[in-house]
Amino acid sequence: MIVPCFSGADVERAVSPHEAYDAVKQAFIAHAKGDWTMHPKLYVTNYPAGDFRAMPALGDGHALLKWVTSFPGNPAQGLPTVTGLVMLSNAETGALVALLDAAAVTALRTAAAAVIAAETLCRAGAESTAVIGCGVNGAETVRMFRALGSDVHVWDLDPARSTLVADRLGATVATSREEALACDIVVTVTPGRELLFPNGSLRDGQHVSMMGADGPGKAEVAVGELARADLFCDVWEQASHGGELAAGVEAGVVTRDRVTDIGRVLTGEADGRRYAEDITLFDSTGLAIQDLAIAKVAVAKADAMDLQRLLL
Repeated sequence: MIVPCFSGADVERAVSPHEAYDAVKQAFIAHAKGDWTMHPKLYVTNYPAGDFRAMPALGDGHALLKWVTSFPGNPAQGLPTVTGLVMLSNAETGALVALLDAAAVTALRTAAAAVIAAETLCRAGAESTAVIGCGVNGAETVRMFRALGSDVHVWDLDPARSTLVADRLGATVATSREEALACDIVVTVTPGRELLFPNGSLRDGQHVSMMGADGPGKAEVAVGELARADLFCDVWEQASHGGELAAGVEAGVVTRDRVTDIGRVLTGEADGRRYAEDITLFDSTGLAIQDLAIAKVAVAKADAMDLQRLLL
């Protein structure tokens, strides 16, 4: 068996921002309808260093397993935060179809989810957009916004990284964190170790896609702000215990009836934003079905690409 192997650069060449956006949106819809299935991610923890995550999914004739890491301290050692492997198989025969770099797949689907939620839940006439955090996933989110025609302000703790991302992608460096956080649409893509939105800071009519807090003890928004907002997530089974909403669940502020899965909004089964002055928050924990969507787009182009191939 000869299996194509997609490096990070190969994934980026194979899947454009537009294709990633469309694929992840359809994956949300397929999951909401029950056509695609997955199990909540399994964490193998080695805190405080980081964790390993196993993420399986099934849909449209393929099965996927993603083995991926999150080690927030790695950049200080010159190492990436996210590493791992995506394995795509034929669901009818079990045969391995392709191997893909997990970090590149993660960046694309994280960006897609952030932008899909923003465009679905923001108020009509929203004029300003900001991405907080210019690491790999934040930069990919900026790239997707720009590819879809949105102007973006960026901010990062490291000013040089903000400038690098802005210059490379045609974005604008915010004059301060406060300016970025005051935008109509904000995407937070940070390690989640520091609150970006303390109590009382969210503005009427604002939308925030919260992409960074994906494990215990991480938060980008104060629990008190969760009580003020209309809440959405990628899937409740994960968000209720492994995402931004988990602290609110523990505090009794967030209950199942207050949170809507984004897939149900996309299918028309549930309301999104109801009034212009509402505050909407989207909690992303990252779904295996999103990874499956990206992998399927990439694999469809394998025959036309010059890829490394593994003989099994």
